Amino acid sequence: MPMPHTYRQASREWRAMLDDAKDRMGLISDNSAYTALQGVLYVFRRRVTVQQGLIFASMLPCVPRAIFVEDWDVALPQLPFGSREEMTVEAKALRPHHNLTPDNAIEATAWTLRRAVLPAVFDRAVAACPAGAVEFWHTDADPSELGPRIV
Repeated sequence: MPMPHTYRQASREWRAMLDDAKDRMGLISDNSAYTALQGVLYVFRRRVTVQQGLIFASMLPCVPRAIFVEDWDVALPQLPFGSREEMTVEAKALRPHHNLTPDNAIEATAWTLRRAVLPAVFDRAVAACPAGAVEFWHTDADPSELGPRIV
């Protein structure tokens, strides 16, 4: 079996994702974009079971997949989904002294991830998650903008 595409193209995929996130969030540094993406991924994983989280993570490109599972304390209780505003505040709480996460971080992260993954694969993984997941990852983006660009 050949090496999975996401491993062969990891650096290119991650660079494209950081650039997309920076552009969509109006950020200027890779560090700020990384913190925002990480915060949003952590907010989401607090609301899924381990099994649901692993299904979700398995369809992500390898770098965001690693971020999603990094330091996951699976013993913590699962939280309910809240409003985007509440969950954005939670994402902003990650490294609060160095966090420039904007108010559109969840939508921008959804857009960024959806530009890196086949739409049907993304939707199938999100459908395996609890109620609230579809709304969490919703974006009003033009469908022609979405789907993998690194092939």
